Amino acid sequence: ASQVGPSVVQVNVDVTQNTPFGPQSEEGIGSGVIYRDDGYIVTNNHVVEGATEVNVAFADGTTERAEVVGRDPRTEMAVIRVDRNDLPAAKFNEDEDLVVGQLAVAIGSPSGFESTVTSGVISGVGREFPAEFTGGDPAATSALTDLIQTDAAISPGNSGGALADRDGEIIGINVAYLPPSETGAVNIGFAIPSDTAISVADQLIETGEVSSAYLGVGTTDLSPEDAERFGLPVESGAIVEQVEPGSGADAAGVRRGDIIVRLGDDPIDNAGDLFGALRDYQPGDTVELTVVRDGGELTLDVTLGERP
Repeated sequence: ASQVGPSVVQVNVDVTQNTPFGPQSEEGIGSGVIYRDDGYIVTNNHVVEGATEVNVAFADGTTERAEVVGRDPRTEMAVIRVDRNDLPAAKFNEDEDLVVGQLAVAIGSPSGFESTVTSGVISGVGREFPAEFTGGDPAATSALTDLIQTDAAISPGNSGGALADRDGEIIGINVAYLPPSETGAVNIGFAIPSDTAISVADQLIETGEVSSAYLGVGTTDLSPEDAERFGLPVESGAIVEQVEPGSGADAAGVRRGDIIVRLGDDPIDNAGDLFGALRDYQPGDTVELTVVRDGGELTLDVTLGERP
């Protein structure tokens, strides 16, 4: 906590929304993590989306006006910048394979209580945030995939803050939690893995936008019930419902009805796994796609395009 705390900030935003009664100004609070000592800070896209003014409160009590450098709704990440140097940048973990059960410490500003520390463990990896709690927004559903699950208490205002390991390195950026009042769940929170945060932040800082690998298929999840009913040789996967003409999938021979079960070395149990696995690749990469077709497995070499 003492090591990471100075690197975590409170993000205060003003948002102007058009209502039937005219423009209305609202205030919001989130968290952020100092990414570089020359003023760049990472946070969540939803923290600064629509913001007309952003101010950052540092752990030492000082405040600074910030500008939004770029946002990526597809990963729920954003970068903001303050005009200040020599900031205490956090160290982000790039290499460690996370282990379920290892210590996880969350630091942020839940309900405006700045520099609040909560702790728990990593409860799971590769998680998807339940679609029913995203308001049916397909973009949010696809963004909130390949997440770290933790039982370190995450509350409103923690969004964009740090999830750290016992070495004081950032392993995730906190993004969401299951509301206890609606679900009865206790301490089920989620964070964006640090490797995703690093990749997105570097692209936003360099170009202001993020280039994402694109397979070119629309999929639906294969349920074990359907697999049994139709006598399929696999119990899970992503069923191809449509193939985008001219896409990498189209060129590689992916067909409607194929069941995607692996991308590269990553097993694919559902559409969320597919979204998550694609984040490890860049447009132009060629990757092996394993599909089940006519009762047998088939491996196709797909050259990934760039998501429109």
